[in-house]
Amino acid sequence: MTNPSNPYHILDTGFNFWSSKVLLTAVELEVFTKLGDKVLTGGTLGRELGLHSRGIWDFLDSLVALGFLNRTGNGVSALYSNTEETRIYLDKNKSTYIGGILEMANDRLYRFWNDLGEALKTGKPQSEIKHSQKPMLEVLYEDMPRLEQFMGAMRGISLGNFKVFVQKFDFSGYNTLCDVGGATGLLSSLVVKHHAHMQCTTFDLPAIEPIAKMWLEEESLSDRVRVVSGDFLVDPLPKSDIITMGMILQDWNLERKKHLIRLAYEALPKNGVFVAIENLIDDERRTNAFGLMMSLQMLIEFGDAFDFTGADFWKWCQEAGFRRYEVMHLTGPCSAAIAYK
Repeated sequence: MTNPSNPYHILDTGFNFWSSKVLLTAVELEVFTKLGDKVLTGGTLGRELGLHSRGIWDFLDSLVALGFLNRTGNGVSALYSNTEETRIYLDKNKSTYIGGILEMANDRLYRFWNDLGEALKTGKPQSEIKHSQKPMLEVLYEDMPRLEQFMGAMRGISLGNFKVFVQKFDFSGYNTLCDVGGATGLLSSLVVKHHAHMQCTTFDLPAIEPIAKMWLEEESLSDRVRVVSGDFLVDPLPKSDIITMGMILQDWNLERKKHLIRLAYEALPKNGVFVAIENLIDDERRTNAFGLMMSLQMLIEFGDAFDFTGADFWKWCQEAGFRRYEVMHLTGPCSAAIAYK
């Protein structure tokens, strides 16, 4: 509980953009990748990063104080190294790298959030749509490097949640899964790796197909995961025992959310399962601050898109005909909303 005579919480939150930008800049400069498993002096690391001497130690020691670097000793002879967390998750040379989402936050989202006030007053997106009048994803599909960055970002932010889902959900009564909006095929890959009896389909737009196939070939899973192209706003979904959507429903307005849920219902057999993996807002809308701010991100990104509670999801699923529902917590603010046909 905060002390009402102490304004620290107010000031700390108001200046949180300082710590955010320090971390995002460290990812941009590849500080954690340059360090890897090495231990370097600030001077050596600064030179490798191409930094001016004025800012080296303030920058690196800020990362120490924030808990993103370790330091042994003091002064110019002090030695810097990655923490266990940054060594695992922010070194680009490791398969566990999640920095793609932070790269995107730095390149795109940071400046868009400067216009949150305008978004709140107008209900209009403040992303690329504001300038080009094209939907964000359409803009991305015109720029392959940015599209690949976005796919990498989604892969990084989804990895931990997908791993937990694959381990916690009981797949024993099912044989097929279709991941709608499957991007690089990550969820399908994890499912077939952990459950030998499962056959999976990753379904996304044609522009994504070569990216998905590249990732699947790298993991030698092309024979276990089928890549199917289509537009889920127009086309029916491939028939499967399980239909999954990871961070998909949040991108749309209510009408299209309900449309996607109906499509999932139609593609499932009796006793089939629909799973939406999202940063579900708690039903009381009091505790999952990340989920609530993600909904603000959807406002900034798309305008009429929004995040939702488990109770919201179940109401829409009941309208489509689903008979039972549960929420499975995954990691952090993320959960799997599960509806049974």
